Amino acid sequence: MAVFTPLAPAVYIIGAGPGDPELLTLKAHRILTAADVILYANSLVPRQMLRDVRPDAELIATGHQTLEEVVPLMCDRVRAGKVVVRLHSGDLTLYSAIHEQMLQLAAENIPFELIPGISTFQAAAAKLGTELTIPGLVQTIILTRVSGEASAVPPQEELRSLAAHQASLCLYLAARHVEKAQGELLEHYPPETPVAICFRIGWPDERIWVVPLGEMAATSQRENLIRTTMYLISPALAAGEARSRLYHPDHRHLFRPGG
Repeated sequence: MAVFTPLAPAVYIIGAGPGDPELLTLKAHRILTAADVILYANSLVPRQMLRDVRPDAELIATGHQTLEEVVPLMCDRVRAGKVVVRLHSGDLTLYSAIHEQMLQLAAENIPFELIPGISTFQAAAAKLGTELTIPGLVQTIILTRVSGEASAVPPQEELRSLAAHQASLCLYLAARHVEKAQGELLEHYPPETPVAICFRIGWPDERIWVVPLGEMAATSQRENLIRTTMYLISPALAAGEARSRLYHPDHRHLFRPGG
């Protein structure tokens, strides 16, 4: 049986993954179930992610709060000797708004640690039974979004320029701008390119539609998708027979030298 050192008072920023509690890392689950205080973005993190927390843990929903309200809460609890979890949706490296939180915690001399989570694009590809890098077809994955009120995309990263690569493109935070996004994608991808429209992956009501790119906007509007939707645009979704050289009998390497 593993023996763990008791957690020190600090803020543990955890990526909850797409919403399925079973996709939490072991480390994330251990810290989450030991925490004294859990601040979670209830607008994006489903309640099921909290099913194993301590019954006496203080749960603070922050979907309606600003950074100026959230950070002092975390600082106060840590200074009181508490183990604090800041539970974010998805993968901390993508659109999680943790940069400014870390800066403020550091300015207040509050220790913190990051525990990464599974990204929605990874969970969606698994649900679809798809490898997004097929030999000879596509070897690049692009993770991006469209400009919105909360965050502007730099001009050099506009969707139409990224679409020129015709890579496996994972488009976040675009449901409210789906017509514009579809138009820019069609400048470079053929209209028959398959698109997986992934709604609330990992939540109890998750849905996935696979449609041609030319039907992406119409499908989104028909299903009234305005948030928690990721679009996965990739020729890999329609890949035929292909084989990597990695496990080919003719391929030799350090662990499989030629005889």
